[in-house]
Amino acid sequence: MTSDAPSAGLDAGTLTHLQSWQGRTETLHDEVTAAPVRALSATLDRDDPPPVRGTVLPPLWHWLYFLPHARQSEIGPDGHARRGGFLPPVPLPRRMWAGGRLHWHQPLKVGDAVRRVSSIESVTHKAGRTGDLVFVVVRHEVHNAQGLALTEAHDIVYRAAARPEDPVPPPVAARADAAWSRDLTPDDVLLFRYSALTFNGHRIHYDRQYVTKEEGYPGLIVHGPLIATLLVDLVRRQRPDAVLRTFDFKAVRPTFDLHPFRVCGTPSADGQAVDLWAQDHEGWLTMQASATLA
Repeated sequence: MTSDAPSAGLDAGTLTHLQSWQGRTETLHDEVTAAPVRALSATLDRDDPPPVRGTVLPPLWHWLYFLPHARQSEIGPDGHARRGGFLPPVPLPRRMWAGGRLHWHQPLKVGDAVRRVSSIESVTHKAGRTGDLVFVVVRHEVHNAQGLALTEAHDIVYRAAARPEDPVPPPVAARADAAWSRDLTPDDVLLFRYSALTFNGHRIHYDRQYVTKEEGYPGLIVHGPLIATLLVDLVRRQRPDAVLRTFDFKAVRPTFDLHPFRVCGTPSADGQAVDLWAQDHEGWLTMQASATLA
């Protein structure tokens, strides 16, 4: 249950300060170029034709653009840009991409000049079993020359540092009725390539000493956006002619590089929707998602 008053770890004044970021906006401009498309296609082990001007950008591949370019002197200890710019300066050390909701209005294409207008929609606090949690929802609107192409709500969660006595949330078993599935090995090279393509310096994805010693995880963490992209890629492999209209996803449990994992899907009877999920090597649910198709 969301708390109206922060716990002892996050005082009322700090929360009020963080919530003053609500309504802040940022506008970025970019161009949908071909090189990142070729690179992500190779990273996902796809045999796609080389992209040319006019090639439709696959869904979720817009995450290759509008990348953060903080100067090296502006990088914080976790590898992200130091806090307090567009995003609020949440004083909790662990930051994760928790999920999102996307709606495509028209396709983005290689060669498009694009504009992304972002706003801080909400900053909320929750006192969880392992301490303070702060949730930040960022709304993005991506435009090309034809107008609005994509709307996206991006959920970010900030957590307190791990402690040995913290309770471990019970895992949830993944569904056993997958019509589609693909097994993947999240090795260091895959994680490095995706971090490089998205200019993501977050050390939890490549620095094993940092992620185990400083953040208390057992291994490198597979990027939530990479898992989401692999779920959508599964749909593309099974339904190559379908057009994705909406995609909602939520991270349930971290996926580590220590074992293979699986992405799964089951379409609806009419083929217009797909339930999607990822599971770890023990069959525990790690991400749940849904997609609607045209």
